[in-house]
Amino acid sequence: MPKKHYYNVIIVGGGISGTALLYTLSKYTDIKDIALFEKYDTLASLNSSAKGNSQTLHCGDIETNYTLEKAISTNRTATMVENYGKLYGYENKYMFQIPKMALGVGDEEVQFIKDRYEEFKEEFPYMEYWDKEKLAEIEPALLKGRDENEDIAAMGTNKRWSAVDFGAISESFVRNAKKENSNIDIHLSKEVEKIKKIGDKFEVIVEGKPYYSDYVVVNAGAHSLLLAHKMGHGKDFSCLPVGGSFYYSKIDSLKSKVYTIQNPKLPFAAIHGDPDIVNDNIVRFGPTAIVLPKLERYHHAHFLDFIETLAPSPEVLEVFYDLMHDSDIREYAIKNFLYEVPGIRTKLFAKEVRKIVPFITEDDIEFAEGVGGLRPQVIDKKSKKLFLGEAKIETGEGVVFNMTPSPGATSCLGNAYTDTELICDFLGANFNTKLFNKELVS
Repeated sequence: MPKKHYYNVIIVGGGISGTALLYTLSKYTDIKDIALFEKYDTLASLNSSAKGNSQTLHCGDIETNYTLEKAISTNRTATMVENYGKLYGYENKYMFQIPKMALGVGDEEVQFIKDRYEEFKEEFPYMEYWDKEKLAEIEPALLKGRDENEDIAAMGTNKRWSAVDFGAISESFVRNAKKENSNIDIHLSKEVEKIKKIGDKFEVIVEGKPYYSDYVVVNAGAHSLLLAHKMGHGKDFSCLPVGGSFYYSKIDSLKSKVYTIQNPKLPFAAIHGDPDIVNDNIVRFGPTAIVLPKLERYHHAHFLDFIETLAPSPEVLEVFYDLMHDSDIREYAIKNFLYEVPGIRTKLFAKEVRKIVPFITEDDIEFAEGVGGLRPQVIDKKSKKLFLGEAKIETGEGVVFNMTPSPGATSCLGNAYTDTELICDFLGANFNTKLFNKELVS
């Protein structure tokens, strides 16, 4: 095998997860020959780009469908991203301190916020309880135009690095990885078509051309499951691609990230408002959530690839039936479908936004064309349920497939740590966990 076509590790996917792994392997291990393959001509062009997500560093403190246990775990990985940014001086360049809060509207939700604040305040001591009067000082847009008899409250903070340009962080991972390891190869505009096990190596077919590796990690969104299925792995999983869109506010409204209380039945975020960190004076509202028969939000994709990852079966149909049999989920699905229909969507979505900003009208918002991403929502055929969170197919044979819906960007370094442990154990390489923990965890 020619040396230039052989690597110790091949990473498939140049988004935040793939580049975080590249950085971790380059800086904290003694593995030298590493390649990253990305199908597009730039890194982080899909879900990791500033257009493809909410630009939120999820800590579990304002995500109300997180249990305390999950919030603590998520906060640990969020801290890694924050510490990475501080390590390289990316404060106010790629990550920003924007006030953030979980907002409760009405007596029932206000009580929910009070109870949650009491539950969380020990583990999240920086969080504060903000009543209606305090919110009038912090974020007056929440009160303007609201019925004076309607109570609101929030738990929030203005002291955290809450907003991140994950696309810029992805590019920085590659730059900094190259400083640590000169043997890295970055292959852009190179789509991986198939992975085959040949003896104790892997043959990675890239546009008909073979490359070889001792270990392969696939961080390619919904395409991870497609490549896994082609290898015969992960047949107990199906992928339900869920697209998310946003609306832009054309008026000056919010200065804070304002999340609303989420339905615990749904793995999708409730509508929230976010100042856009790459577009001055723009506030985004969203995301919507709609199932799409494609694996990428705004790129041409083959319908047959969608069918391959969906893998229709009686188990999958049973999951769909159970979901649509629930009136809350059925109403949610119909409503979000209508949010995508030109002609009626803006008027309907404005009603949703008014829970956050009461004075918003249909004329104040517009559908953000080309903004939003697609999350690979995994269905577990064995349990016949939606897999709430990230899914990993660890074969034990030297190939791993990761599917990382939200908060995948936040957990990129935490996931990289896990995969680096697997890789080093398999290859007999050394992982400097002491340095990793010193720089990124403590």
